[in-house]
Amino acid sequence: MSPELTVLFLALLLGLQPMATDLYLPALPALKLDLEASMAQTQLTLTSLLLAFGMSQLVWGPLSDRFGRRPVLLVGMGAFVVASIGSAMAHSIETLTMWRTLQGVAMGAGVMCARAIVRDLYQPAQGANVMSKGLSGLGIIACIAAPVGGVLTAVWSWHAALLALAVYGVVGLGLIAWRFEETLPVGPVRSLHPYVLAQTWFNIIRNPTFVAYSALSVCSYGGLFTFLATSSFVLIQVLGLSATQYGMAMMGMSLVYMAGTFLCRRLLVRWGLKRTVALAGIMSITGGTLMGVLSLAGVQSFWAIYLPHLIFMLGHGIHQPCGQSGAVGPFPEAAGTASALNGFLMMVVAFGTGQWLGKSMDGTVFPLTLGLWFWSVLLAITSWTLVQRYGKS
Repeated sequence: MSPELTVLFLALLLGLQPMATDLYLPALPALKLDLEASMAQTQLTLTSLLLAFGMSQLVWGPLSDRFGRRPVLLVGMGAFVVASIGSAMAHSIETLTMWRTLQGVAMGAGVMCARAIVRDLYQPAQGANVMSKGLSGLGIIACIAAPVGGVLTAVWSWHAALLALAVYGVVGLGLIAWRFEETLPVGPVRSLHPYVLAQTWFNIIRNPTFVAYSALSVCSYGGLFTFLATSSFVLIQVLGLSATQYGMAMMGMSLVYMAGTFLCRRLLVRWGLKRTVALAGIMSITGGTLMGVLSLAGVQSFWAIYLPHLIFMLGHGIHQPCGQSGAVGPFPEAAGTASALNGFLMMVVAFGTGQWLGKSMDGTVFPLTLGLWFWSVLLAITSWTLVQRYGKS
């Protein structure tokens, strides 16, 4: 495949995650009322997707190392289409949660393979650059997803917003079947014996470079997920935004994230990976601290939350390509498995955060502002310590 086609597939596959979350967020309040669900049940439709997404990668990763990326992608995208149709047709919160769980399993195949493809084709330093291009494409998709979800929910219903995911899945499946070429290097057959897999997982987890970059991506995603899981309720129900206004705010957030990925590529060339991550750590803690301090001081407006979050998102656009590519970099022979473990860790943290938020949402802005402040502190510490000591330049 040409480099341009590779980046297109990266954007398409990585974009599964914001499509399944951002497009769905404007519909959450309406969904909660229509299905007469509690706050905890509503949050479970999001956290169950993410937990299934994380856990399924532990299966998809070794399978893709054994049989290749293409067959795993075809199966995963086909299942994503089926689950999306089922979600759109659900008429109870329990049925919706079931289909969203299957959707998370299917989504795991696409996102895991995207990270593995980067390691199949590129060395770690170049991989961060290519990953940032793919995540720029993700940013474009996220820009579209939230406004489209808001408009579909306002004009029709939350069912229409979820049906749009099926359309995205059909387009992705068709493109993969038509143009995707296998990227897994030809080599000895990877064993799927449980003992061999356990030994591979152990070797990856104890690698300090994997730990450093996984901690970076985990903390960065923890902050993003805190905003995603709480912002629709805080901004719409507490601060009075409409679903369409909320979608536009999410689009602005995605544009800043895209700017972060562009900035990442420029900084990598000039400063190298470690110094780039250190600078992004300053952005992260600045945004999180501003948001937390303003809310505690009684300044609880849309702009007091949104502008600091944009600073955080600029750093997020740097942390994610560096963290995801850096975690997989040391394992060219087990890129799928390493990608799976990195993704699994991110989703376990997201699930735990979602469970806590489901019990902590109290009609105030504090679960959002203080939660994001917490993650920004951990992110800055990781950027300035673990990555500087164990990260590869």
